[in-house]
Amino acid sequence: MPLYDYQCASCEHRMEALQKISAAPLTDCPACQAPALKKLLSVPGFRLSGNGWYETDFKTGAKKNLAGGDKAD
Repeated sequence: MPLYDYQCASCEHRMEALQKISAAPLTDCPACQAPALKKLLSVPGFRLSGNGWYETDFKTGAKKNLAGGDKAD
């Protein structure tokens, strides 16, 4: 389940909540009980970088370079 960041527009209280993707956003602030929580944009905890890591990691020999494979002349 993803971790979401929230901030109260009323008292500026910040919090994290572990919720299902399909769950409705939280609205009530636990600090001041005002219905003013807003979901914040946050950076994921991992980043996929590089070029073709999924293509070559578990392949051997001639199967390694599928994207630039043999072209028919």
